[in-house]
Amino acid sequence: MTVWEFATTAFVTLFVIVDPIAVLPIFAGLTRNLPPRAQRRTASRAVAVSGATLLFFTLTGDLLLGLLGISFGAFRVAGGLLLLILAIEMVFAHQSGFRSTTSGEEEEAQHRDDLSVFPIGIPLLAGPGAIASVVLLMGQAKGSLALQSAFVGVLAIVMALTLATLLLSARLVAVLGVTGVNVLSRIFGIVLAGLAIQYIADGIRELFPAVS
Repeated sequence: MTVWEFATTAFVTLFVIVDPIAVLPIFAGLTRNLPPRAQRRTASRAVAVSGATLLFFTLTGDLLLGLLGISFGAFRVAGGLLLLILAIEMVFAHQSGFRSTTSGEEEEAQHRDDLSVFPIGIPLLAGPGAIASVVLLMGQAKGSLALQSAFVGVLAIVMALTLATLLLSARLVAVLGVTGVNVLSRIFGIVLAGLAIQYIADGIRELFPAVS
């Protein structure tokens, strides 16, 4: 796989999973009572927190798997299943605690002065699916400094696009509406389902070489 092919796959995967478009209405709702300057500050901090979290797992994911005794093949299957569940939720526009806040979390968030860390930074942006994805993608780049550098660059680009999306949240929500957001989320979900199945298939081949 060339650096360009890997970077393209990594970008599509991360952007689809972080899915800043789906976060728009939630972000707008949680910050609706904040002045514009505070909204911008919240968006910047949330992206910084989520980016730092994903970068941490990017750099340490392989080490953590080794310490826990989890093979990469097993994590491919587990991560693929996790992403498949996420994809199904996206296709059916179903909101659960997987990629959105639960009712209890929303209630707690209303009493917080700073929403950037929780719930916007984690788990809305850097949720279980995103964390699993960066570990899987960095595992694919193992042994190649060029691919690893490309992935870190892709992560930075996705976070920059996420920040731009949140900063324009009011305008984008007004243009897209709930229907527009759901349509885009369904499209992303279909793409993510294909990626999830590929991860599962690759993991099974790695765990059971005789299958291939």
